[in-house]
Amino acid sequence: MFEWIIIGGGIHGCTVATYLVKKKKVPIEKICVIDPYPEPLHKWKRVTGFIAMPFLRSPFVHHLDINPFSLQSFKKDDGEHFFGPYKRPALSLFNQHSFAVLEEIEMHKAWYQGMVNQVEKGVEDWVVKTSSSDRFHGKNLVIATGMNHQLSYPSWGEELTSVRPKQAGHLFEESLPHMEPPFVVIGGGISAAHLVIKLSNEFPGQVYQVARHPYRVHDFDSDPGWLGPKHMSSFERISHYDERRDVITEARHKGSMPRELANKLRNLIRHDACTFTEDEIESWDVAGDDIILQLTKQKSGIKAKTILFATGFSKEVMKVDWLQNLIQQENLTCAKCGFPIVNEDLSWCNHLFVTGPLAELEIGPVSRNISGARKAAERIVNHAI
Repeated sequence: MFEWIIIGGGIHGCTVATYLVKKKKVPIEKICVIDPYPEPLHKWKRVTGFIAMPFLRSPFVHHLDINPFSLQSFKKDDGEHFFGPYKRPALSLFNQHSFAVLEEIEMHKAWYQGMVNQVEKGVEDWVVKTSSSDRFHGKNLVIATGMNHQLSYPSWGEELTSVRPKQAGHLFEESLPHMEPPFVVIGGGISAAHLVIKLSNEFPGQVYQVARHPYRVHDFDSDPGWLGPKHMSSFERISHYDERRDVITEARHKGSMPRELANKLRNLIRHDACTFTEDEIESWDVAGDDIILQLTKQKSGIKAKTILFATGFSKEVMKVDWLQNLIQQENLTCAKCGFPIVNEDLSWCNHLFVTGPLAELEIGPVSRNISGARKAAERIVNHAI
């Protein structure tokens, strides 16, 4: 039997594993990390690589290791390592550091590639079953499944991607459409910004961005005061969880980007490398190999070969069969929004912990971020029996 089973091997699951080994001194052989992909951070590296993200939005103290200054002191290759006053690390540096941290704890010994489809409470353990009929027994369980592959599309987008899957798809999908210009990028947030910049450099003049709002400029996706007591002390005094949900929604700078990205986009627009349209899609049609998008405000449509949705994740994070079954079987408490109501140590019940989006009613607006992964790992490891 394992001491700890972690469902999910992205940034949150890997951070919990690192903290367990380095702070709680749990042998890696006593940990099992179950993830659909062949290696840690697989999806993170694929998506950030595809959009050619040069620097993280998070500052240098946010990473997988327990020492906040571990990334800053990490042996660096040649190149630009940090950007701006918050010393945001280069993606390549962050990935090298993450690889080194996971090598140090010998994460490969804990890794199991598989898709979880059932979780049950045993007599003295948790039983996790996968789609390939493997069974894992563990004393403690951490659910670190992130956004659970629940992607957000505009209503017309789901129909388009089903009809033309080789020409239209979501940025976070496993298989992307064929990349043929001209392109239309749907969305106005940071992922859309990186993607538009990349495509505009490769295919100048053949990139259109359509968003419902103008560029929203914020250094981070929530105020830095949410990292500490400045905002969290009042948040923790809120006893009604629907009110906490409202505070979290209000605090997040949804669809925003740092200033340097907005400046790059505006410069590309000035040089006709891309076109930005603040509008919504009213309808779509096809003409041969072209997709024609009709806008609600403009009479002229947009003709494209490839449509890419950078529209983020769905709110339906909790709508996963095995998770819903677990909630019913163990009578786990959820707020009206459907998310877990957990204790201060992020335990949902005895020996069952959550991190990432599932922990946000306790951790607050930063819960989904790298900083949230660190805060969650700290609580789980410090309070877990």
